[in-house]
Amino acid sequence: MTASLPLPHRQGPPLLSALGLTKTYGTTRALDGVDLSIMPGESVAIMGPSGSGKTTLMHCLSGILVPDDGSVQLAAPGTSPVEITVYGEEERARLRREKLGFVFQEGLLLPELTAQENVALPLMLSGVGRAEAQDRARQWLGALGLDGMHERRLGELSGGQAQRVAIARAQVAEPLVVFADEPTGALDSTTSEQVLTALLDSTTGRGRTLVMVTHDQATADRCSRLVRVQDGRIVADSACGSRRSDGYATAHPAGGAR
Repeated sequence: MTASLPLPHRQGPPLLSALGLTKTYGTTRALDGVDLSIMPGESVAIMGPSGSGKTTLMHCLSGILVPDDGSVQLAAPGTSPVEITVYGEEERARLRREKLGFVFQEGLLLPELTAQENVALPLMLSGVGRAEAQDRARQWLGALGLDGMHERRLGELSGGQAQRVAIARAQVAEPLVVFADEPTGALDSTTSEQVLTALLDSTTGRGRTLVMVTHDQATADRCSRLVRVQDGRIVADSACGSRRSDGYATAHPAGGAR
């Protein structure tokens, strides 16, 4: 197993922490005792080969899946941590809707709704009035360079525009953490760069936390931290720094707790 690489010193309590996460599908152990802590404001890329457990890890961290063993705690700044692994499905759904944001590879926008309606939907499901939800949706669409497109439906948007709508939807409820699963995987290289910049600017650029599964090293290098997963375990955990000649990010010097 590859040893974890050193990270810079990080002060304060973690925003998201996992301890001993284990998840099995049939005879396959997708996660095997994973420990991970994520600090406020970090952008964390999770990489690994197909079947390594990276998506299962993200799903357990975000409450989409419940691990067979282990715990996940979420602590908003200034509050005590809550263990989301003991929540029932309804409580976890409310947590995802109100405290977390999601961006998936295909966007998962509702084609019958306009861009603005798609972005406003999470707010309205949380009880925000229609007028306020629509206004906040328009603001986020504008912030992501989609002025004048709020009345367009999915079929009238390019792939990059649709992904920026999905980013706006993920951000509109001011989430503590945004989870992104291969958010640029279906886009060409130029559009991928534009969407990735929009995603980073709208999360860590505003002090929020981003956890992103990706297969692309260049995408991972844009994050502040890289976690490599293999056979259900974290095999490396490094701070992303200058690119080496082989394309992998170098680690910053060690400085304390990881």
